[in-house]
Amino acid sequence: MSIMLASNRALFQWMVSIFLGLTFFGCQSGKSLTPTGGGTIPATESVVVVGFTPAMSQNELPDIIRSPVTGSAFMAQPVSIEVTTMMTDKLYERLLEDKRWKMIPPGQARGVFESILGSDKKMGMSAVEMIEEVGKTFGTDAVLGGNVYRWRDRRGSDYAVDFPASVAFDLWLVRSSDGVVLWKGSYDKTQQSLMENLFDYSTFAESNGKWLTAEKLAMIGLKKLLEEMPGTPAKKEKPVKVEKKE
Repeated sequence: MSIMLASNRALFQWMVSIFLGLTFFGCQSGKSLTPTGGGTIPATESVVVVGFTPAMSQNELPDIIRSPVTGSAFMAQPVSIEVTTMMTDKLYERLLEDKRWKMIPPGQARGVFESILGSDKKMGMSAVEMIEEVGKTFGTDAVLGGNVYRWRDRRGSDYAVDFPASVAFDLWLVRSSDGVVLWKGSYDKTQQSLMENLFDYSTFAESNGKWLTAEKLAMIGLKKLLEEMPGTPAKKEKPVKVEKKE
């Protein structure tokens, strides 16, 4: 059963990546997108988490490509479905811990994406319009997702490498009502030694001076993006004890 579920998930992500990939070199949405880099996200309480998809399919050559949602450019190479599945799981786990929004999980979003991809409705739709449609279907305020553009693991050990890990991915939050990009963030990092880049002390400190795997480097980036994303995680207020006077 688990093998079948994994296979279905891989097929879904492959289909979505093919659709989104076609829009990388095609026309972008005619909507006026207004990304914001900080502050608060207006009236955002419920979100569909679609997670990550590969920016390039396995048979493509490394190249510089633009996100079909935000327009940002990245040096990209083929990324496996296993990587994007892992990144989606990590993203959703951390959002659950934050209790930031009421969320529709990636599994439910997958069914709606499959429905759109299997219909005639997808013809002529841009990536943003497709994302907008998913949000409207669930009746949520926004849709959260991203692409993984590069995932190169280190060759070597914690203390010596032939070449270091290198990752690139982004996250975006699109408003369901009109397709406006409410927030975007990206992490594009090739690990360097402290001697090579004295300005990247934070990565050096978080790695404890070790050469990281691609996954560990990506987790530093994911944590950073979630901290930058507007919206304060909901916190349960502790009940106040009222002392009765005798």
